[in-house]
Amino acid sequence: MASMTPSLLPRPWYLQSVATGISVITGYGLGCLAAWAVRRCGVHPAWTAQTKRIGWWILAGCAVVAIPIFLYLGADNQQTIRDLVGVPRAERALYISILILSLIVAWILLSIGRGLRRGTNALTRFIDRFVPLPVARLTALVIVIALAVVVVNGALYRGVLSIAESTAEASDQSTAEGVEQPQLPERSGSPESTQAWDSLGREGRTFVAGGPTAEQISAVTGAPARSPIRAYAGRESGADVDEIAANVVAELERTGAFDRAVLAVVTTTGRGWVNANVANSFEYVAGGDTAIASMQYSFLPSVLSFIADRETPKLAGQALFEAVYAAWSTRPEDQRPKLVTFGESLGAFGGMSAFASAADMTARTDGGLWVGTPNFAQPWGHITDHRDPGSPERQPVYRDGEHVRFASQPEDVELGTTWGAPRTVFWQHASDPIVWWSFDLLLHQPDWLREPLGPDVDPGMRWLPFVTFWQVTMDMVFSTDVPSGFGHTYGAEAAYLWADILQPAGWSVEQSDRVFDAMTS
Repeated sequence: MASMTPSLLPRPWYLQSVATGISVITGYGLGCLAAWAVRRCGVHPAWTAQTKRIGWWILAGCAVVAIPIFLYLGADNQQTIRDLVGVPRAERALYISILILSLIVAWILLSIGRGLRRGTNALTRFIDRFVPLPVARLTALVIVIALAVVVVNGALYRGVLSIAESTAEASDQSTAEGVEQPQLPERSGSPESTQAWDSLGREGRTFVAGGPTAEQISAVTGAPARSPIRAYAGRESGADVDEIAANVVAELERTGAFDRAVLAVVTTTGRGWVNANVANSFEYVAGGDTAIASMQYSFLPSVLSFIADRETPKLAGQALFEAVYAAWSTRPEDQRPKLVTFGESLGAFGGMSAFASAADMTARTDGGLWVGTPNFAQPWGHITDHRDPGSPERQPVYRDGEHVRFASQPEDVELGTTWGAPRTVFWQHASDPIVWWSFDLLLHQPDWLREPLGPDVDPGMRWLPFVTFWQVTMDMVFSTDVPSGFGHTYGAEAAYLWADILQPAGWSVEQSDRVFDAMTS
């Protein structure tokens, strides 16, 4: 019942059931392993039938007492986390269903495990006719593992992935409700664009059709504004990421993007999504004298890309930045815009793949905002691992914050030390499972669970082998179904961070407040 202990975010009862079922079978497996090890050491206890019966009755009695207690405490923990992140409480009665469903999950996993064991034993008996028994056992085990990998990775994994991609590609042809083709020449997909409206993909059409107008920006900031440029190319526009990136650069050239004050290169997530809060606030803070370059590189939703295809986001991030950077570099130094980068989640992972290190970011950009960066991203991982002594993993300080800073809330960037330009910010919540999920959680306690927890994390959360990994895995499923400031939800607070990064002349906190209010009203 350790799976009922608190984790990063509240979990629906059915996801808790899956985590509990996996934990139950993990405990059972470890117990079987321990018993096997004892027998291999030559210890064979001769329990009498009466002793066994008494043992089972004691175990049953403990279960009758412990299970209801842990179900109650688990439900209480979940209510506490719900209060912490500001979501409605769940009915406690639902947690009774956890026991039933978790046992079903455990039974399915146990059946699979026993099936594999029976298959291995049968194969061992067959091979034993031709080779010594130890060799037969090892050979059978290798064959069964290999077949399991082939079935899961081939017939199931690739088959499911192929179906998902086909379904996603069909869905990509649709357009979100209320989204209409832009008429401004500054937008890809407009009548004057080289990129057809229908080629941009669902998320691309939403992106180029959105954002504030020059009039809206001026009304909020109280200063003259320009119509922002949004250059975008869809997956269908090119044979590979290099060709798609070239199409984006052509759109930048067409719209006069290299004559703007600030140019942002954005790597999308999955099907081409860009966080509207980050993009819109960027345009507000820079007075619309901006251009955003982005592109779609996949039809897969982010969750599938996260699991199945981590190579394409890297290739896309590198291709887009290098293409834009090459065109930007040809302009005279005093006649080209500031070059910044941003991306969220899988987009942050792909986007920062264009850089070898923090120093490389500093040398080749004028700033950046990386949002909800996955744990496997680089150079995020190197920066975090080489943080200044004494600073926590959830919010590192890197080289006194000279150019790179981390923040959960906007005020976190204020370290009291000199912050020179260019400025890069990693925006990450302590309760964001996308940031903290890692296979290392299975057997290794991370620093962020050893150090004082973030203010948005239940103080009762503790690391437990195997259990914490599955808890955080389940947390990822609904990581965006929480209010801004928690989990993987990053909102209009981006306005304050962009003001710190871009440092626009004459900009005030009051203007950031007005941008925030305009985006949340």
